[in-house]
Amino acid sequence: MKINHVKSIFAIVLFLAFKPAFAQKEFQGMAVYESKTSTADFKSRISDNKEITPEMQKMIEERMKKMFEKTFILSFDKNASIYKEEEKLEAPGQNGGMRMMNSMMGGGGTYYKNIKEKTYTVDKEFMGKEFLVKDSLPKLNWKMESETRQIGGYTCYKATALMPVSKTDFKNYRLKKKDETKKEDEAKKDEPKKTNFMDDVEIPTEILITAWYAPEIPVSQGPDNYWGLPGLILEVNDGKTIILCSKIVINPKEKVEIKAPKNGKEVSQKEYDETVMKKMEEFKDMGGPGGNRMQFRMRD
Repeated sequence: MKINHVKSIFAIVLFLAFKPAFAQKEFQGMAVYESKTSTADFKSRISDNKEITPEMQKMIEERMKKMFEKTFILSFDKNASIYKEEEKLEAPGQNGGMRMMNSMMGGGGTYYKNIKEKTYTVDKEFMGKEFLVKDSLPKLNWKMESETRQIGGYTCYKATALMPVSKTDFKNYRLKKKDETKKEDEAKKDEPKKTNFMDDVEIPTEILITAWYAPEIPVSQGPDNYWGLPGLILEVNDGKTIILCSKIVINPKEKVEIKAPKNGKEVSQKEYDETVMKKMEEFKDMGGPGGNRMQFRMRD
């Protein structure tokens, strides 16, 4: 029997062994996650753009840091969880465009997962409108790997899966390579020049997810929309974003009510994506919401 199969079986045995201790009705846990998305490609394009002053570059990088580095709290029991960004005071003067980007980066709403019913509910605000997205949890075909590592004193096991990418998840946007954008510019040299940021980005159809889960915490939960492993997921890496657990509390003194959000117009994920992408196309034609410089084109 291969080593990775042995370790997978051992992880499941651990999951089943610890599960009775966590099965009581009042069981609840809390985990804090630090999420960080790489902005190296964006910073490179900003620094290459001769139209951007050092002062503008500094301001843009500070805003990007706030959007791409976040702290989330996952409250969970044996059947359900809520995942929410840690509450912070909104910066004075934050405009609608920045709030929209924050929402697309996964902030500002409550993500409820019910693994028993295999459904999720998340409240989102987009362009001043509230939406309640309700749909089935994405089914991830996890491949159990042989590697193990320690995270926060827990022995974690590695698992990988290919995951479809949502067009409305800005974290998964990739900047096109410079040679690609140059070729596009040459092909469109006779057309009116556009200055929209979205012209330079592309969205992969799927990404490879690497997760590390702890069978000692026998719940099939995890941060964001990740779930389905025999133990709490303590780290997720999609090649661009890393979500790492920094703190775990089992049966905290202060219990949290784990329930789905209710406010907003109820839509499916597909309906929400179509609404957002339609608006993004409108922004592309207009050069961005409100004429914001946030939509400047990052050119060399």
